[in-house]
Amino acid sequence: MAHQSELIEKDILAYLKSQEEKSLLRFITCGSVDDGKSTLIGRLLWDSKMVFEDQLAALEADSKKVGTQGGAIDYALLLDGLQAEREQGITIDVAYRFFSTDRRKFIVADTPGHEQYTRNMVTGASTAKVAVILVDARKGLLTQTRRHSFLVSLVGIKHIVLAINKMDLIGYDEEKFRAIEADYREFAAPLGFTSITALPISALNGDNIIEKSSETPWYQGPPLLHFLETVQVEDDRDEQPFRLPVQWVNRPNLDFRGFCGTVASGTVRPGDEIRVASSGQTSKVARIVTFNGDLEEAVAGQAVTLTLEDEIDISRGDMLTRPEAPPLYTRHPEAHLVWMHDEPLQPGQLYLVKTATGVTPGRVTAVQYAVDVNTLEQKQVSTLGLNEIGLARIELDRPVSFDPYGANRDTGSFILIDRFTNATVAAGMVLNAPDESQRAHLSERESNPWAPRHITLDAVAATNLNVVDLTGEKGLFILDLAQSIHDYLGKGNRILIRLRDLSQLEPVAQLAYEHELAFEFDRSGDGASILLFKRGSTPLKGYGDDGTGI
Repeated sequence: MAHQSELIEKDILAYLKSQEEKSLLRFITCGSVDDGKSTLIGRLLWDSKMVFEDQLAALEADSKKVGTQGGAIDYALLLDGLQAEREQGITIDVAYRFFSTDRRKFIVADTPGHEQYTRNMVTGASTAKVAVILVDARKGLLTQTRRHSFLVSLVGIKHIVLAINKMDLIGYDEEKFRAIEADYREFAAPLGFTSITALPISALNGDNIIEKSSETPWYQGPPLLHFLETVQVEDDRDEQPFRLPVQWVNRPNLDFRGFCGTVASGTVRPGDEIRVASSGQTSKVARIVTFNGDLEEAVAGQAVTLTLEDEIDISRGDMLTRPEAPPLYTRHPEAHLVWMHDEPLQPGQLYLVKTATGVTPGRVTAVQYAVDVNTLEQKQVSTLGLNEIGLARIELDRPVSFDPYGANRDTGSFILIDRFTNATVAAGMVLNAPDESQRAHLSERESNPWAPRHITLDAVAATNLNVVDLTGEKGLFILDLAQSIHDYLGKGNRILIRLRDLSQLEPVAQLAYEHELAFEFDRSGDGASILLFKRGSTPLKGYGDDGTGI
């Protein structure tokens, strides 16, 4: 390495001890394409002298061969290692780099700026504590800058560095810098960031990266590295309620049964009472087993095996919690979705929902709204396309344990997987779970016990839940539609009706015929589902009819 600590030569054990005691900060760089993200990190590594000698030699050779700086050092090549990235001069995949200073250790994720690679950016942001959002000083805020800002707020990042790059190309103009900063603060006001620190930088020239630049005497804040070394992002997971998603049941012999997993939050000690979220059964922790021996305490982030005093039923995918602080346990979570697939979301279609350690079949029953990334306004939609972000309601085939994502990233997140291609189509962040008593109800209009029940769908819009469950109806019934729900469907929304069997299909078909609605049929494991929507609405590609009815 170009820079070697004198402590390594004098006392290697003391050096390793000092490294072990340093705090670790994960951060990402994001923003629009060509804003200088890779160049910034490359310059940061170069100026902090964290480049190995062989990397230095390769960088000099590659800069002359494929660099974009006319033979001068192209710092972006320290991050952009894929052939396609070097040919096009762009970032495609997330690149992770480790470096260390005297104060702190860092893991930085260089994320792509192109819209088509937004899914890669979400992956990098999911574990970060700070986001460095770059803006080209010549262009100001762009759509992708706003999209990335909204995404980092969704994944729980609270500290933002607004790095206004390429200041050298505008003559280090303070007025333009202040105008971009004001525009960003106005846009980001609803996003709930704890801090926004604006820096005027030139990633290529190194201005305000390691040391303050003489070109910006009007800037009184810290350089980028000093901010990263001193920003306070304490991890409070140990203070949260105990959560252990069970990854594996370890049963090597008749005398041992352990439940393996990584502690997502909280702490646990032998003798503590724990509860299985799915069954409600309780027991006490007998041992905390690890490869290096038993522990007296396990904290968030540790992979452990718990043995219990009682023989209770626990399987992979279950969650162990404190009895006094249970998680959400529901089939109907409400979540923000980031759609990552070329094919749009198909409400009612069955996907696989992968949580911390479990996989459960489920479907999106409703898209409440999508977010306009430029204005943060909510717009009424019936589906989500590539890179769109919206609030949706999920229906799972069985209840699953969740926490709100804002309280716990590990137990509040999930992904949607296409069952046939195994492609990850969406990332989800649980907002909450609606009270089951608030589900759409069916109101009676006939009191004659001998007549068919006359029931009206009249609470879908009021509760914002468009799932109607008719599986409990044993006798004959007639369906009708309130005008408010007819208007609700006219806006492109859909209603999912769950049936016990095909004997209940006729009233639904009659309802659709009378109100000029279309419906799509899907067989489920314990009955049937009908997706009801307005005839003539734009159909989803490759799904259902051509918009004129089935």
